[in-house]
Amino acid sequence: MSIEVTGVSKFYGTQKALNKVSFHVSKPEIVGFLGPNGAGKSTMMKILTTYIAASEGVIKVNTFDVNEDPINVQKSVGYLPENNPLYLEMYVKEYLSFNAQIFKIGKQRIDEVIELTGLTPEAHKKIGQLSKGYRQRVGLANALLHDPDVLILDEPTTGLDPNQLVDIRNLIKTIGQTKTVFLSTHIMQEVEAMCDRVIVINKGEIVADKKLEELRDGKEQTVIVEFDYRVEDAFLKDLPKVSTVVNTHGFVYEITFKTSEDMRPKVFDFAYDNQLKILQLNQKNASLESLFRELTSN
Repeated sequence: MSIEVTGVSKFYGTQKALNKVSFHVSKPEIVGFLGPNGAGKSTMMKILTTYIAASEGVIKVNTFDVNEDPINVQKSVGYLPENNPLYLEMYVKEYLSFNAQIFKIGKQRIDEVIELTGLTPEAHKKIGQLSKGYRQRVGLANALLHDPDVLILDEPTTGLDPNQLVDIRNLIKTIGQTKTVFLSTHIMQEVEAMCDRVIVINKGEIVADKKLEELRDGKEQTVIVEFDYRVEDAFLKDLPKVSTVVNTHGFVYEITFKTSEDMRPKVFDFAYDNQLKILQLNQKNASLESLFRELTSN
């Protein structure tokens, strides 16, 4: 495993930011780390990068313990913090060369990350002259300088326009083909576009850890149907694979099926066979955004 987190808690005085958090991330894999503000996302990322220490628990990155072997953890990790601190008065290539000295990295690697992150046209400009999207690229290039196995990105797409979002998204997906990418974001569309798996944290505790397809599609669905008159719930339960039937109001019913197959045709056939008129027939949207709200509403 590239990242192993076991029973990690973090206290700020009497406040508990993380409560016995456990998860693992493999290579190559892109994992989205989601949660509302104050849920503990940035705290966990700071612990993973050795910026702060956990109060309890064990964390290993590339088999190195963050407490016992922080130097090797730092060598294994590329980190893009949320605010992406940069020296705006420095030129792009100058800035990367300055940071490369820490890892004793040669000019060839600097040129490689500039090309990889699409910075070639801007490499001789001052960072202060760059757009937000290109500044994010500089931060990513800097995180990739020492060719780390693990990339930790805290809100990497915040504040980007649609074109910049697509560029950074594609770059992260490319990186994720060979490395472990662990990223936090509030943009659900970006998670769906980039990530293989989603970990959801709420009030310092993990409330979901699933493959994206499991969260997005699930193993059940809900169909909303409105008839022209009231139907007995027991009657609707004769439909195949029905889990629950709820009469929400009037002649409107929410029917949950234990299957990912689209059951609307079955409901339509059922209505036709029983001489019922359908006034509306929709599949309830189980988007990642609605699931996120459901998981973090308490």
